[in-house]
Amino acid sequence: MRGLWMALLVIVGSVFTQYTYAEDQAALTEEFTPTLQDGDNPLLTAGKSINADNVDEYASWLDETVAESIRVGNFQVTLGPRQDFPIHPRYLEATGDNLGVTELGSEPGKLAHYSGGRPFTTLDEKDPQSGIKAAWNMRYTYAPDETETAHFIWRYRDMRKDKLERTISMYGAILRYTHRHSHDPIPSLEDNPADLYSAIYLRVSSPQDIRNTQLLIHRAEDDTEPEQAWMYLNTQRRVKRIATGQKTDAFLGSDIMIEDFLGYNGRIVDMEWTYLGSDELLLPMYGHNELDLEQQEPDKAGYRDIAFAGKGHCFPEVTWQLRRVHRLEAVPKDPKHPLSRRHYIIDAGTFAPMVTRIYDRAGNLWKLGLAAASHSGSHTPENAGWQGAITDGVSMVDLQADHCTTLTIKSKMAAKPLRHKSFTTSYLRQMGR
Repeated sequence: MRGLWMALLVIVGSVFTQYTYAEDQAALTEEFTPTLQDGDNPLLTAGKSINADNVDEYASWLDETVAESIRVGNFQVTLGPRQDFPIHPRYLEATGDNLGVTELGSEPGKLAHYSGGRPFTTLDEKDPQSGIKAAWNMRYTYAPDETETAHFIWRYRDMRKDKLERTISMYGAILRYTHRHSHDPIPSLEDNPADLYSAIYLRVSSPQDIRNTQLLIHRAEDDTEPEQAWMYLNTQRRVKRIATGQKTDAFLGSDIMIEDFLGYNGRIVDMEWTYLGSDELLLPMYGHNELDLEQQEPDKAGYRDIAFAGKGHCFPEVTWQLRRVHRLEAVPKDPKHPLSRRHYIIDAGTFAPMVTRIYDRAGNLWKLGLAAASHSGSHTPENAGWQGAITDGVSMVDLQADHCTTLTIKSKMAAKPLRHKSFTTSYLRQMGR
């Protein structure tokens, strides 16, 4: 009899395990490739155009500031084919391995039991902690662990006069120290004495008057630790630490703050995060090689940047598609912060912030940020292993001043390993000579 019971327990346990595994797989599929209710709506057919004449038909699928910008004639949108974006298999596997394991720490700014992948799945508006969970998901969204951007062009534009005021060329690199998925060693670099999560490095190539100006940012794994940032100023030929308040100044006179980098380049603990729910909205996501870029000048490898069109040439000229999104709001805890809040439209599949509304201290709408992202399978051959969304361009539009800064970006997975020595203040001095 005992043997019979043991056999039954094994069978039941096996069935339960298989059922749980199937449930987990279904949950992961829905998390990274969400079902769209309006995906087959004939109004959203590829090739259709949204402009001032018909924007009201599409208003329910557009962020309100995007819709208003189209309504007043600032730009128009062309719809492209709907496609699912890939997720790196190691990131997906890490998310599955940690389903239900990661928890918010007992202290603000810390996670418990997190080791990789997306920390939290299945966000719920009824959960008062969904806002902070979404913020952590955005922090730990997938991107290759080691990327370089040798072709990184910033353009400052006067929207009223449709005038290009200034062009800056840069080199950029990003290194992730922990929670790595795409580059060996995995999961962490051994050379990490400061217990960093990531580092960002920028160096100006031109124009000559600011050539070799450099920026270095260290983000600690512990979010309660103050972020560290330094600049090498070519006019002074020395490294200067950036004070906390300077991270919300205009970076190199642009419309972008250091705190704006990557959607939000600050400490999670410094904001009150509120999850505002999920929706289906149109986003500038597409396949780069499927765009009509014949008017763009090719580089030596034949790559062509995306174009910017509309008022002042301030808006990415790419196709948009319907995506499941999360709405997230961040309110600074510091009453002296120059912003009253940021409102994010986050693509649910990739958890990348694609549309950002920025409000000044008085609560008035100030800026609109747009990120244009390509499917990695329709990009450069050297990025075949990227397996995710590649940001081709960014636009930050100052709606109050009628001014914008646009970025064109050709990022690639680093061909040679990036290491800590290239993300130090000594390296800034060395490169500034």
